[in-house]
Amino acid sequence: MRKDLRGKIIILLGVLILAVFFAFPIEKRINLGLDLKGGMHLILRVKTEQIAEKDRSDAVSRAIEILRNRIDSLGAGETVIQRQGNDQILIQLPGITDRDRAIAIIGKVASLEFHLVHSDPMKIKEALAGNVPDGYILKNVQDSNESLLLSKTVDLKGEYISDARVDFDQFGQPQISLVLNAQGTKIFARLTQEHVNERLAIVVDDIVLSAPNINEPILSGRGEITGNFTFEEASRLALQLRSGALPAPMYIEEERTIGPLLGRDSIEAGLKATLIGGALVFLFMILYYFKAGFIADIALIFNILIIVGTLGFLKAMLPDSQITLTLPGIAGIILTIGMAVDANILINERIREEIENKRPIQAAITNGFSKAFSAIFDSNVTTLIAAFMLFQFGSGPIKGFAVTLSIGLISSLFTALFVTRTFFHLFANFNLLKKLSMSNFFSRTKINFISKRYVAYALSVILIIFGLMSWINKKEQAYGIDFSGGQIQEYRFAQPVQTEDLRRIFRENNLGGIIIQRFEKSPNTIILRTAEDTYDQVVAVIKEKLPGSPFDVLRVEKVGPVVGKALRKSALLAILFALGGILVFVGFRFKHFDFATAGVIALLHDVIITLGLVLMTNRQVDLLVVTALLTIAGYSINDTIVIYDRIRENLLKMPKAPLADVMNTSINQTLGRTVLTTLTTLLVVLSLYLFGGEVLNTFAFCLLIGFISGTYSSIFIASPLVLTMQKKKRRHV
Repeated sequence: MRKDLRGKIIILLGVLILAVFFAFPIEKRINLGLDLKGGMHLILRVKTEQIAEKDRSDAVSRAIEILRNRIDSLGAGETVIQRQGNDQILIQLPGITDRDRAIAIIGKVASLEFHLVHSDPMKIKEALAGNVPDGYILKNVQDSNESLLLSKTVDLKGEYISDARVDFDQFGQPQISLVLNAQGTKIFARLTQEHVNERLAIVVDDIVLSAPNINEPILSGRGEITGNFTFEEASRLALQLRSGALPAPMYIEEERTIGPLLGRDSIEAGLKATLIGGALVFLFMILYYFKAGFIADIALIFNILIIVGTLGFLKAMLPDSQITLTLPGIAGIILTIGMAVDANILINERIREEIENKRPIQAAITNGFSKAFSAIFDSNVTTLIAAFMLFQFGSGPIKGFAVTLSIGLISSLFTALFVTRTFFHLFANFNLLKKLSMSNFFSRTKINFISKRYVAYALSVILIIFGLMSWINKKEQAYGIDFSGGQIQEYRFAQPVQTEDLRRIFRENNLGGIIIQRFEKSPNTIILRTAEDTYDQVVAVIKEKLPGSPFDVLRVEKVGPVVGKALRKSALLAILFALGGILVFVGFRFKHFDFATAGVIALLHDVIITLGLVLMTNRQVDLLVVTALLTIAGYSINDTIVIYDRIRENLLKMPKAPLADVMNTSINQTLGRTVLTTLTTLLVVLSLYLFGGEVLNTFAFCLLIGFISGTYSSIFIASPLVLTMQKKKRRHV
């Protein structure tokens, strides 16, 4: 064995060992996203405009610290609490699925106040009759018929509390023991000294819990709050008082709560789709390319291990980072499997050409890799541009998709150009490649694709017009809650519930604006879409009206209109910057902006057609659809670049031939690669569509349409457009 080959094998073994070490066990090595293990993603907006101007500068920072103290009690591991923008706070709570408890703790602006009670019976009688004296307020004691006349003046505020803990009284009932700070102790001592034998009301969040009598001065700075608490209520109140009142009111602008059942289902669906898609690709490569296909499969196994190992390595090196494996991330891995095959198909087709030209096996392998390099490099870089824009402007799971896709693309470059090449030479070294046979379904085709360009133009224009009309007709209904705002609730019932029954009980309880969606594959599961937050009312109505239909809450997603507009803007920017980046890169690589312009027009064609068919099939545009559109853009330009690369090569070989002939020759020569790459990629996307679960169904549908359109536009739109632009230039000369 040659020394250089031995060195490459050592490198491969080292990479394999490191990848396996950082990849397994997966549940310990890799951060799973909230959509896979359940949890909550919240964006809170702090209403700084409602507080004094002098307190606004650090209101968000103080709110973060208070929230951090509160969230510690939830027991969530690896929580994320960080500032976002000027007045927003991002919170991620892995594993926390008790939505009501979490929101009660996080969002409540707990305020504790002590008010003196007016004891004059005549004044109380007048107040009950509706004549409340100036400077007083009338309040009922919680869980009591007693009404109290309280001084409007706050005699002691909760901000003076240094500690609050749950304790038990002599009867074993929960109560809250308070410890005041030094200033609070002085105020409380003076208050109790001056008002012995008077009552002092304890008011929490505008509710009178109790009004004990001041029997004697309290100088220790310690006291108790009693009431008809359960232990959970007392614990929650103690936490809120201990961490302090939030400096300003807040409201939830965006919420994504994923239940553990949906998380488990997502993992199972993702793994199933991965295994089926991967198995189909592996089988196809062996059946079509034989030994070369087996080598490609080895490279694909390396590719998957490197992706998973890199995610584990990033977690180990950057424990505080938000790099996680999400459901779209699994989709990214599945997609990488399909797209990584592209490089191997390019290499195999180039090796086939060299063998047909009577090259020896070793020379055919060397020349095949050399000639395939530029197309592989260019196509991966253009997709990386799209992935970078996704990461830059995306949010949450979309960033996870961008990360895994980027890792997968870099890994596929390494495996295609190093792993595959090493194994080819290794097999040749052991005389296992004396003859390299491959199937060939596209041998020497001579189709005049360019002559059919006007028919293709007409077909594309018709599809684009229908898509745009559908978009115009739907208006705001075209957008999912990510871009328009609103709420999605997903429930799984023990037995199927009739849609008409749900619609009727919602209508009878003033919830008639709910859109109900059911899936044929999951008859027990329903999705509710509303413009407002109706979760509490919906749960209450279902429990009351359908008591014999137990259910689980799979997810609750809510997006405010402000966040929706911001997400829509960022999605548009991602698309525009991705197209601009691809335009510049392709123009630079081919030194001719006619090629770049035609390529971008072709991928725009694919994006618009996909978007139109999404709307025509009554689906909505959300963040995952934008993710799919940018992926389609990267894939579409890949196909186009391979043809462009062959045109560039043939222009040197056929300097006197008309450009149309060069283009036809190039498209025919790369037709096998174009069709086979699309076929293998569609195998994994189809498995994602059929087995990846409802959450990724529209995402996979977009990819199916977009990849087919990408192949069509690469053949019938991109190259013919270059020819059209060249003819127009000659007319103007």
